[in-house]
Amino acid sequence: MVRTAHLLTGDLHQAEDLARTTLARVRARWRRIPRNDVDFYVRRSLVRTHLGRTRRRRAARLLTPLLPERARRALPDPAGAVGRRDALGRALAALPARRRAVVVLRHWEGLGEAEIAQLLGCSAGTVRAHARRGLAALRAHPSLGPVVTPSVAPSPARRHPVSGARS
Repeated sequence: MVRTAHLLTGDLHQAEDLARTTLARVRARWRRIPRNDVDFYVRRSLVRTHLGRTRRRRAARLLTPLLPERARRALPDPAGAVGRRDALGRALAALPARRRAVVVLRHWEGLGEAEIAQLLGCSAGTVRAHARRGLAALRAHPSLGPVVTPSVAPSPARRHPVSGARS
């Protein structure tokens, strides 16, 4: 859960805070959650909490005067793995919140289009469009180089416990 939150937020401290907030909200409604649907409910709550925070943060940014951006320095990496991970994090941070959520849920969590659509409350076509545009933006991002492929292959087709939809 923290790993997904970290991919959504791009910051480990914000990810831990997001996971804590999500678990507190889930705990408050624990008796109403169907036992066969806990994973889906927690994941949906995580994504919705993140999107809500992003909207509020964006509105606050629009209402405040322009402030200088935080300077981020990329540290030299002899092995290259940390540099690639940092570049991917910067490229993910450049994506809009919903598009980023779709890319993370699809390629790092291995969820299918139907499950993501159900999580975000939109159609499968919208999920496909967000995934296509998100991957195109990642491929075009200058810090990633010419080709970006997800490091984790999507999991094999499985059924959602409540809806029965295949991924």
